[in-house]
Amino acid sequence: MALSGGRSTDQESSEKISVRNVSRSYESTRALEGVSLSVTEGEFCCVVGPSGCGKTTLLRAIAGLENPDSGSVLVDGDPVTDPGLNRGMVFQEYALFPWRTVRGNIRFGLDRPACNCPDCEARVRELIDLVGLKGFENAYPKELSGGMKQRVGIARALAVDPEILLLDEPFASVDARTRDHLHGELLDIWSETEQTVVFVTHDIDEAVTLADRVVIMDADSGTVRSTLTVDIDRPRQRTAQEFIEYVARIRDELGSSDGASEASSMSNI
Repeated sequence: MALSGGRSTDQESSEKISVRNVSRSYESTRALEGVSLSVTEGEFCCVVGPSGCGKTTLLRAIAGLENPDSGSVLVDGDPVTDPGLNRGMVFQEYALFPWRTVRGNIRFGLDRPACNCPDCEARVRELIDLVGLKGFENAYPKELSGGMKQRVGIARALAVDPEILLLDEPFASVDARTRDHLHGELLDIWSETEQTVVFVTHDIDEAVTLADRVVIMDADSGTVRSTLTVDIDRPRQRTAQEFIEYVARIRDELGSSDGASEASSMSNI
């Protein structure tokens, strides 16, 4: 699979994820309000918006970690009510088991009764190679850098070979150079696995770097403001005029909502 540009997201493509009029509240706070969107099979979709706009709640609803108050989430036409092996989740704060080694953390998903892995150790070795952690198999999380911890998280999410990979601001806690490197690694993994990816971020530059399509969340109302297809060949250069124009378009969309002051500082420029 080439990384030369964004993939088609037209109606002829196979719809993998369908979010239909989803709303979700926490006590008196409305996190999502009538959100509808679809993600096509094999698409890399980024959801962008400032803190508190509902993007993590949306991701958790797709993962089956939270059920909406109203509306529905479908994967391949089937309702999502619980987590499933067809969806892998990568969290912002790593969520690794400190008492398990790199190998043990990656193997965690393979040890579940529902997982039918004929050779778990071979699968773990394959994933360690895929995320560039060969030689660190027996290291514990406290011995790893932030970037290495997130590689373990990605490998663990990939262990059961999910059809969908969900990532909640996975690179927010690493330095800029490591983040750029991890972007390249994630795109390589996506190219090799052909998975459907939904990636949540507050960083506009990150969204334009990674996405086939960007879903722009409204700053305050918990709704989808608009979507934008990013038609730039990969690898993408942040100094290129076309890239800068996409960033400006998304910033303008966010800035036209009530959260303009926060949106103006979202892009790392």
